Amino acid sequence: MASVVSNGLNALSKQVVRCRLCPRLVAWREEVARTKRASFEAQTYWGRPVPSFGDPEARIVVLGLAPAAHGGNRTGRVFTGDRSGDWLFRAMHRAGLANQPVSTHRGDGLRLDDVYVAAAVRCAPPANRPTPLERDTCLPYFVRELELLRRASVIVCLGAFAWDAALRAVGHLGHTTSPKPRFGHGTTAAVGPYVLLGSYHPSQQNTFTGKLTQPMLDDVFTKALSLTDGVS
Repeated sequence: MASVVSNGLNALSKQVVRCRLCPRLVAWREEVARTKRASFEAQTYWGRPVPSFGDPEARIVVLGLAPAAHGGNRTGRVFTGDRSGDWLFRAMHRAGLANQPVSTHRGDGLRLDDVYVAAAVRCAPPANRPTPLERDTCLPYFVRELELLRRASVIVCLGAFAWDAALRAVGHLGHTTSPKPRFGHGTTAAVGPYVLLGSYHPSQQNTFTGKLTQPMLDDVFTKALSLTDGVS
């Protein structure tokens, strides 16, 4: 079963990396990869859509917004090489979901256990703000991932954008709820076989201002694990 899921996810990742459906995002991600940030001038940027990664047997799915221009768009792995990822992987390491607390590049030895990490939009967007059309164009990739991740039962949504994308994705799978549940940090919503769990995004805007603290993020993953109890 695991090999079938892995093969399906690998095939989907190859499809994602080839995607050129959103002209604005294609132009931006490639421009950033050409011009680079001065501190990364010697590095070769990925400059393509960034695939998801993690445990094919995961019960927890973490959904972010989009790759950072000089993070995932540089390294080729979502949340890798940026400060949001630093916060996320430290929290997952403390929760026993990651084998190390840092992630700087693909091939750095990071392994995830019982968790799969994705982004609602797979390309770095200008000003970190995808449009609703770009979100919806990218949505089928996440829908397909949920179809393949048969053990997934909890979706940790990092921010309101991811919360909305997750609701849309599970809706495409035939699961809806009315009224539409509102996003909030620590909020949960049961939708079909899934529980959506909201968390403020570990962006610098949130972490520098104290809107999101490490204990708050730790609590999210403690809660996510408790929600998977009894899920085989």
